[in-house]
Amino acid sequence: MLLAVVAGVGLFVLTGALEPFRNYQLATVAAYLCATAGLTVLTGLNGQLSLGHGALMATGAYTVALTQNALADAGRPGGGYLLLSLALGVVVTVAAGAVIGAAAARLRGPYLAGVTLAVAVVVPALTTTFRGVLNSEQGLPVHLAPAPEALGPYFPYERWQAWIAVTGALLTLVLLANLTRSRFGRNLRAVRDDEVAARLAGIHVGRTQVLAFVVSAGCAGLGGGLLAVLAQSVSPGAFSLTLSLYLLMAIVIGGLGSLAGALWGALLLVALPAATHMITDLVDPPPAVAQRLDGNLSLAIFGVTLVVVMIAAPGGVQGLLRRAGRFVGARWRVPTGR
Repeated sequence: MLLAVVAGVGLFVLTGALEPFRNYQLATVAAYLCATAGLTVLTGLNGQLSLGHGALMATGAYTVALTQNALADAGRPGGGYLLLSLALGVVVTVAAGAVIGAAAARLRGPYLAGVTLAVAVVVPALTTTFRGVLNSEQGLPVHLAPAPEALGPYFPYERWQAWIAVTGALLTLVLLANLTRSRFGRNLRAVRDDEVAARLAGIHVGRTQVLAFVVSAGCAGLGGGLLAVLAQSVSPGAFSLTLSLYLLMAIVIGGLGSLAGALWGALLLVALPAATHMITDLVDPPPAVAQRLDGNLSLAIFGVTLVVVMIAAPGGVQGLLRRAGRFVGARWRVPTGR
């Protein structure tokens, strides 16, 4: 809690020194961090492989959009109702995660990955089936109130967005950090390591796996809702299967099973598109080549990064930093005499 308070104060001060675009990037990192932290708990601590977290983020995002638009139509678009919309997005996603988790608890390995993969494909397709409500591929706008008047008439809206997203991410990390250090967190690790031994120890394996999926889904729903607030619109293209793959690769590169690794993964998810655009601008390929590279170059760079990290640092970025810290500590340790 103390670390979260210090980090929150530092980030709130930092937003005052950043330009609007950097504040928007910081807010995007915070939104992705909610999803990567939840996926870390599910995959890294409980051993359940999910390829459908992009769809769970879409569930939270569309719930926030529909709620905000309904409030605007009712003449209540005030900023105070945004918390209600985000909370409702988490609740709906938790309900969806409970249903998926109940089915996933009966599956293992590639079968579990196949079910979550089907979810990643089906959920965006529902926007076409219910186009009257979800507006198909065009998506939905998200009606949002401006920053509170108490902050001043010229307060940058991007800084306000960053405050909202950072607050959500810090609350998520505090809750997950306490959860993973509790008895439930030990149950997660026990089920991941050996289900038979966990059953002999009196742990209800199926219930633990469903609860892990529910917690992870709630985090993904909050992340998707925050992304909807940042973009002020939602569309199925923003939550495609590629996003689910990115989320999984991000937590592996950052450090599987570590909340700090989830932070590195979220940073990578935002830094990768920027690096891709920089490379494209430097190379300046022909229009036909640039069109083919669009969308594929990011995935290729992500894949290459994943391979390099797995060879050079199997524990991810956080594992590499941990080993470096131990090495420096061993070199600077003062020997004690007898």
